[in-house]
Amino acid sequence: MIIYEQPETIVLHINNEARSVTVRPAQSLLRLLREQLGLTGTRCGCENGDCGACTVLLDGMPVKSCMVLAVECEGHEIRTIEGLRSHPVQKAFAAEQGFQCGFCTSGMILNAVALLERHPEPDEQADREWMQSNLCRCTGYEGIRKALAAARRELCGRELPERG
Repeated sequence: MIIYEQPETIVLHINNEARSVTVRPAQSLLRLLREQLGLTGTRCGCENGDCGACTVLLDGMPVKSCMVLAVECEGHEIRTIEGLRSHPVQKAFAAEQGFQCGFCTSGMILNAVALLERHPEPDEQADREWMQSNLCRCTGYEGIRKALAAARRELCGRELPERG
């Protein structure tokens, strides 16, 4: 285990770009992204890992950036909402009204991107398990569910069968 006692200058790979940053030992990835790098699409919600508004992709897996130390991310690929650039999931969220106030949307989108990359086959159980880690206080989740189905059709040509 590496023990960090002083600020460290490290290189992080964020949205396919190497960025040299100085981080404090206890600084969260969330705070680094927002306050030092200006990547404010990563939202600060609860700061204790409950809401998922701060979700980013770390080596393709969704993580709550408020719970990850920035210094631990050296050597890993970080993807934020700014790194998606008109991804089909973003387009589906807009087309299907998968948001209301928009605060949780970036975290939802990143989680959905990771879900569809790992589970392209229709699987309602996987959808529920993956998406339950992101909370929305405005919608009834119906638009989010429709957005996920639309994105799956666009990316994979598949959707969940109708429930009866």
